[in-house]
Amino acid sequence: MPPPLRAVLSAVLIALSALLAPCGVTAAWAAYGLADTGRYVTAMAPLATDPAVREAVADTVGDGLLRAADQHLDVPPVPGPVRPFVRDAVRSFTLTGAYRAAWDTGNQVTHDAVLDALRGADDHDVTVDLAPVTAQVKRRLTEEHMPLAERIPVEHTALAVLPAGELTALRKGFHVLEVAGFWLPVAAVVFAAGGIALAVRRRRAVTATALGTALGGALLAGCLAVGRSLTLARLPADVRRPAAGAVYDALTGTLRTAAWLLLGLGLTVALTAWLSRRLRLTRPARRRPGSSAPAPTQPPAPRRARV
Repeated sequence: MPPPLRAVLSAVLIALSALLAPCGVTAAWAAYGLADTGRYVTAMAPLATDPAVREAVADTVGDGLLRAADQHLDVPPVPGPVRPFVRDAVRSFTLTGAYRAAWDTGNQVTHDAVLDALRGADDHDVTVDLAPVTAQVKRRLTEEHMPLAERIPVEHTALAVLPAGELTALRKGFHVLEVAGFWLPVAAVVFAAGGIALAVRRRRAVTATALGTALGGALLAGCLAVGRSLTLARLPADVRRPAAGAVYDALTGTLRTAAWLLLGLGLTVALTAWLSRRLRLTRPARRRPGSSAPAPTQPPAPRRARV
């Protein structure tokens, strides 16, 4: 193959590798990170102790308990002075191990329900039952001697997670992610190896591949930051921004780490290739071991003219 054609093909393959690297990392994160229940629950577990999330949970659960008391108990509405006590009791409950266990259980149940719907064929609304969490909160309020806490009903209410009308499109996207999560990273590695193998100057090809990988990592980190701002800006007014930001950071933590790894690895390889080239150019020529210096040549003796 002529050198000019090899150089063009090498550049194309290296450019494709740089483009596929962040896409492959994102697809792999979605297919093997978010789609795995154990990893999802582990990523969400630290949020149980996040102050913003705890505050949002305390207000939401407290308001739900008060509504249940007003609607189902055969008593006058819960008096105003009791309402702060209810929220304080729920807030103190969020500091206990029972709350953290309920948090993990709720995330696991919700994640399993969503995965079953995405991998199944039923076209029903995806719902979860949060009655076990309500029962634990009720027990805590009873221990705190809250008035009428024992009479709060623990109903098995179906909480909608995904509407049935969105399941078809989500299933298609989920199947695409499962395929892309494996093949995109493989294609990025193959293109990079092919571009380096076809290059006329392989050291420069390695440097270009490394810089492209670093650029992809930086682009991915920037997209995560922009996506966070856009996600929080489009939330409804009644959603707490700090709690939503904490959830976004927890879900994208692994992806953010992968983006910085791509950036660091690419810059390290590029710097190593550049330094090795500089050292090679400045290194003096060494003699082989056992070889001696060539003997100095002597001018030939002048011939005597014959008489």
